[in-house]
Amino acid sequence: MAEGEEDLPRDAKIVKSLLKSMGVEDYEPRVIHQFLELWYRYVVDVLTDSQVYSEHAGKGAIDSDDVKLAIQSKVNFSFSQPPPREVLLELARNRNKVPLPRSIAGPASVPLPPEQDTLISPNYQLALPRRQSAQATEEIEEDDEAIDPAAVTTTPSQQEQKTTDVPPQSQRVSFPLKRAK
Repeated sequence: MAEGEEDLPRDAKIVKSLLKSMGVEDYEPRVIHQFLELWYRYVVDVLTDSQVYSEHAGKGAIDSDDVKLAIQSKVNFSFSQPPPREVLLELARNRNKVPLPRSIAGPASVPLPPEQDTLISPNYQLALPRRQSAQATEEIEEDDEAIDPAAVTTTPSQQEQKTTDVPPQSQRVSFPLKRAK
């Protein structure tokens, strides 16, 4: 026996021999303790479930049927089986009925996906307010000068309405996303 192996408990020696039988030669010593913890936790869970099944059946003690049922429920809960082949084939047939999106042939006849599915399409937009040209500003000022302010009386609500009637003009600018190479 190797040094320190006689100090190991029986369960640790079993885990060590299992690792060796599977061809695992090099591992950290804490791996044995981790496997033991997993092993003990699994056994406690199975026995706890077995006790619940036994009490539900009105039995006084746990028997092998209770343990088998607990193990089977743990396996069904922990490991999911893949769907049967027929189900997968049916799903594949349904999915393959839908045609692929039409591709755009580029100059080198390389099929490309639609523009909205590419990474070079614009990914955001900015709304920038448009500035009025100098000529339009001068015309507005001339119109204001032509009206005699003393002849026209406006209420504050009418002045408010005049300022809110004209929506601010804006333009949208898009920037493509640049990818780093």
